[in-house]
This record gives sequence, structure tokens and C-alpha cells, in this order.
Amino acid sequence: MTDRTIRMRVGAVAGIVGIAAVAALSAVPNAGATVTQIGMLPGINAGSATNYGTGCSYQARATLTDVVQPVVFYDNAVPFAVVKPSGGTALADWVPATQGLHTISAVQAPDDSVIASVDVRVGTGVHLGYGCNVFGG
Repeated sequence: MTDRTIRMRVGAVAGIVGIAAVAALSAVPNAGATVTQIGMLPGINAGSATNYGTGCSYQARATLTDVVQPVVFYDNAVPFAVVKPSGGTALADWVPATQGLHTISAVQAPDDSVIASVDVRVGTGVHLGYGCNVFGG
């Protein structure tokens, strides 16, 4: 075999490997939209065991990887809000109806798996003007 033939074969193999690499990378799906963190803001509500009470209003905050796709918030796997994000966050109002442990989570379309959640213990809320006193929990 001549040097020219070897170089042509090596070039052909390198070209095929390059084409295969480009095809493999273009076949990888884009990363889906994901909620990376979720938190619950208690506002001016307060209690001795928990700051979260029934009938009181709170704000759930989700940090996102996609600034466009809608976000669905869940309370114990039951949806309570669908919102459009603002920048890298989404905010939703939450008013717990029952006492006990609540798992607040969120997902962002088209991803449907929960990655981030927060557990919140809820007591009995008593409204006092703009805030709530919380008993029990």
C-alpha cells in the first residue's frame, strides 16, 4: 500500500467518524424544562409551632430552568395553580384548607417529574388584620 492510499483511507475513516459524531449529538434531545427549587414564603403570618395556618394566604416560589414554559404547583399531588414564569421564577398563591403535613411541589411543562418539593406543617389559622396567628401544627 502506498502512503497516498493509507492517507485516503485514514481520511475516509476520520470523515465517517466525524459524521457519526455530529449525527449522535443532533439526536440527543434538548434538556426539558425543570423546577430546580421550591420554597414557601410565610409573609407576616406567625405561630409558635409553624407559620402556616388554614385559611391564611402564602406564596409558593419555584426556581426554573426555562423562562417560558408554564409551571403547575401541587399541594399533596393535587394541582392548585398554573402560572407563567417571570424570568427564572414562578410565584403562586396558596391557601391551605386542612391541617397537617403538606408537600408543595411544582413541575414545568413539558417535564412531568417532580424534582423539587418542600414539606410544610399547617396548623389552625386565625386572621388578625393582614396576617394570621397560627395555633397548633
